[in-house]
Amino acid sequence: MTVTPALCPKTLPDIQSLRGHEFDTALSWVGMEQIDLPVEIAGRPLAAKVNAGINLLSTPEAEKGIHMSRLYLLLDELTQGEVTPAALRNLLGKFLVSHQRSSNRASVEISGELLLSRRSLTSNHFGWKAYPIRVQAERGETFTVTLRVGIPYSSTCPASAALSRNLAQQQFQRDFAGRSASISVEEMMAWLGEKGMPGTPHSQRSWAWVSCQLKPDVATLPFLELIDRSEAALGTAVQTVVKRGDEQAFAWANGQNLMFCEDAARRLNKAMLDAPFSAAFSLRVEHQESLHAHNAVARIHWTGNHHAA
Repeated sequence: MTVTPALCPKTLPDIQSLRGHEFDTALSWVGMEQIDLPVEIAGRPLAAKVNAGINLLSTPEAEKGIHMSRLYLLLDELTQGEVTPAALRNLLGKFLVSHQRSSNRASVEISGELLLSRRSLTSNHFGWKAYPIRVQAERGETFTVTLRVGIPYSSTCPASAALSRNLAQQQFQRDFAGRSASISVEEMMAWLGEKGMPGTPHSQRSWAWVSCQLKPDVATLPFLELIDRSEAALGTAVQTVVKRGDEQAFAWANGQNLMFCEDAARRLNKAMLDAPFSAAFSLRVEHQESLHAHNAVARIHWTGNHHAA
């Protein structure tokens, strides 16, 4: 039987604490990625992946490397209650204190899927939908918190809708040529039900990626408001539970919200300009085309004063 010798931690070698001219290259970021951590965000539990790190200075007082275990142990603070901007600020401050001779900038990034219960359009049922989210906090001379969320929605092409209506007009002319004055309501209703849609516009599942830097006075992480605001602007969020009435309501919503990727980006831009928690934002919409083998993409960046080129 092998017995591990009991050693005093103070006698163990600490290679990372070495200093010398050969370690004079500063590092922008050193840390850990993909750490498993259970956290609470927006009142919901999240099985998160966490990236945590600091920069490494090249001053004479700086050490060869960082002590990653110090950062890892401090991360447990995020599991003790809901994650808020104040909690993130406090955590990053402790990161810097733990390496006060070696670092002046710290960051933490939390990502996962936020599960929300969403109501059906007409049938009053509820189902769960997962939204990919990310929280990124950085502390140096300033402190910032940036949220990112992915929102799936449906987009129906306006050009395709117009071409489909044109096909219906052509079909009507063929079937009722010379009879415009003698068509009854009943006959028209029957025709609409059987032949009124000879072509259908193409739609596709689409994604909006909304990133938002929070204002300094925001006390919570407003993911629910960010998601609700974005889905309301788009008007065609993908559904969970769908009965026939819900599916018809979804078809109606798509018909009333025809949009190219440019239209979707502008809708989200207006919604985010009105968001009370937003100091700056960036948007990326991606229409995963059913007509083409490529995607249609639009982006917007707003820095808080103007739209970036």
